[in-house]
Amino acid sequence: MRCVSATSARDLFRACYLDVRDHDGARAVEEQISEVGLVTFDGLDSRDAVLDIATRYLNISTHRDSDPDGLTVIRDTGRHTHRAGFGGLGRGELAPHTDRSSLPAPPRLMLFVCARPAEQGGICLLTDGQAVHSDLQANQPDALATLIEQRAAFFGRADGVFAPVFDHLPGGRLSIRLRQDDLVRWHPFTRAYVPHLRTAAVRHQQPLELDAGEGYLLDNHRWLHARTAFLGPRRCYRALGNPRFRLPRGFAPHGATAIPLETR
Repeated sequence: MRCVSATSARDLFRACYLDVRDHDGARAVEEQISEVGLVTFDGLDSRDAVLDIATRYLNISTHRDSDPDGLTVIRDTGRHTHRAGFGGLGRGELAPHTDRSSLPAPPRLMLFVCARPAEQGGICLLTDGQAVHSDLQANQPDALATLIEQRAAFFGRADGVFAPVFDHLPGGRLSIRLRQDDLVRWHPFTRAYVPHLRTAAVRHQQPLELDAGEGYLLDNHRWLHARTAFLGPRRCYRALGNPRFRLPRGFAPHGATAIPLETR
């Protein structure tokens, strides 16, 4: 199965849809996340329903913005506008990024569910990191060469980490890590190539418009996510954590065959 390129805000949802509420379909969810890193779904019409699915597939990790049950309510709080690291709690647009990039080992999975859509805007924008890597490899090899360096950027505050944007993993696989706010400091040799990275990330964005109860589960080491600015009381739930099932780390470069997991 491969999620197709989206030309409308519903194409990607339809292409990657599975019924996550069906216990008999859990294997299909796990296989699709392993293959393409993304599953879309519907029917989660309450916080309890979101938490049930989140705990089915994730070992949820709590953090600064989450509630005690591990879910984070993504909304405009009215208090976090223009604060570095709090962009998700405002109503402005968000640039393509991965979550918790300042950790040595960011969570593998993110579950995101719309509880109440915005009156205007608030469209999710997803970018497959495999496509970004392939784009740079073909068109900007010098940029890619700097982005794989272990000190390509410093992610986070004083307790953050030096890390590459594309990290080489055992078995020929890759993972992606990115943020584009004030909490990333680029190495001087990398800085000149950041515009190429941003252009590629936006070029491969696919829109995903969510209605109430709809959402997605993605591989946070493969997919970038962003959103458009919005108006109105948009409300969403997010859960982060590591998989409760076997999941290969990262992704294989496009057109390459990674070494099987059993031989690592």
